[in-house]
Amino acid sequence: MIVTIVGAGSMARGIATRALVGGHSVRLVDHSADKARALADELRQSHPTGHVQSSDAIGVEDADIVVLAVPYPVGRDLVSDYGTALTGSVVVDICNPVDFTTFDSLVTAPGVSAAEEIAAEAAPGVPVVKAFNTTFATTLVAGEVAGQRLDVFLAGDDEGAKATVAELVSSGGLRPLDVGPLRRARELEGFQFLLMTVQDRLGFDWAGALKIIS
Repeated sequence: MIVTIVGAGSMARGIATRALVGGHSVRLVDHSADKARALADELRQSHPTGHVQSSDAIGVEDADIVVLAVPYPVGRDLVSDYGTALTGSVVVDICNPVDFTTFDSLVTAPGVSAAEEIAAEAAPGVPVVKAFNTTFATTLVAGEVAGQRLDVFLAGDDEGAKATVAELVSSGGLRPLDVGPLRRARELEGFQFLLMTVQDRLGFDWAGALKIIS
């Protein structure tokens, strides 16, 4: 598959690593072309037999999967801007819409997820799947924790789209878990917010692990 990742931060690195492990082609798109090129160069060094390249926005066209590895609400705006260029692709939203100034709440309206907002902005027929928002960037690069492969929860209304994302996940050595329709993204985002709030108490560097801003 062709996997286009929008963003060139830590989560982009982790997801791209899993995609390359799975034998997929990776395109990296970022508002900073230099940052996208630098990540592509890094990935080529660590995966010399893989196919990875940097690209401009045209890189979202004809991709099988377009991963929005950007913070909320950038993904929502990008989907609106890309419009019909995403036709034929599965859009994957990985964001956690947390108020990073207070770390005390989600910033989406009650009863709606960031993934649902993105789906509402997508062109007709473009499916959105929530995935990877509960996995940390550093563990994605390794693909496991303490010898156990990572679980990746998938929420979406299009069964075919979820199957496509599940293939990406499983081919990269991770375990996909279908949790139901896209509205389940509300619980996934709330769950990860809760997990983030306890990371310091558990002695983990969640801020470094979640740095996805490109």
